[in-house]
Amino acid sequence: MTAGEVLKGIEFSRPGGVPLLLDLYLPADADALGPVAGPVPAIVHFHGGGWRMGERSSLGPVTDGFALAPFERVAAAGFAVVSADYRLSSQAVFPAQLQDAQAAVAWLRAHAAEYNVDPRRIYAWGDSAGGHLACLVGLGANPDSDTAEAGVPAANAPVAAVAAWYPPTDLVHMGEQALPNAVATADDPGSREALLIGAQPKDAPGKAAAASPLTYAGEHAPPFFLAHGTADRFVPAAQSTTLAAALEAAAADVELLLIEGADHMWLLPDKSPAAVQKVLDATIDFFRRQAQAS
Repeated sequence: MTAGEVLKGIEFSRPGGVPLLLDLYLPADADALGPVAGPVPAIVHFHGGGWRMGERSSLGPVTDGFALAPFERVAAAGFAVVSADYRLSSQAVFPAQLQDAQAAVAWLRAHAAEYNVDPRRIYAWGDSAGGHLACLVGLGANPDSDTAEAGVPAANAPVAAVAAWYPPTDLVHMGEQALPNAVATADDPGSREALLIGAQPKDAPGKAAAASPLTYAGEHAPPFFLAHGTADRFVPAAQSTTLAAALEAAAADVELLLIEGADHMWLLPDKSPAAVQKVLDATIDFFRRQAQAS
């Protein structure tokens, strides 16, 4: 292995015979965290796409269009970066997606020594649907548990910090929080959220709650960084503000960045990359501070 190398298409799981792959971006020789000699911190990223589309190499078509090379930038800041697949809703309903996300983290932890990763400093990051999964992973969600709706975390160790961009966090109330000009809402027939859980959220509040990060928010939460645009027409900003408030009420460490006028994928009225540049910088800064504090 070489510093700065990108290893693509590593199989990390095969649920039901479906191969799931990840790409691994190794950090350069030196960075703001210091020389890369000992084990390095690592970030596992989950892509968006409404749980029904998307690719592990992508942060969404609009964000990708800005050509910021986000994974390479994070690796250049001294982190190993994993971008991982998960089963889409056309392949399996929730909690399959969470199980795959947890499997990606478990794979990295199991191979930490091989890739010079510090298992104590593994973090989760995601955008949109991927942000939802990153939040659930960080909160130790266990929707198969009889106590899921009570917010009891799973026994497995969560990641050490979470960054989530415009994540769905409360599927029960997501539809009613939609902006007047929303492109789609969780309560629409056949919505992305309905496809995820296999039922309309309003008709199956138990399933919707079990798939909602808000359900699991508590004092056990690791540090969180939430970022959202106030003009998001797909995932209302209230989804982030509500989770931030719940984490704060539980005395968890949470940072919330709201970008005024930004739509989903950080689209601004002037079509500039200013919003995504600001959020990417803030995300790297958040993870850097977590890594240095450990």
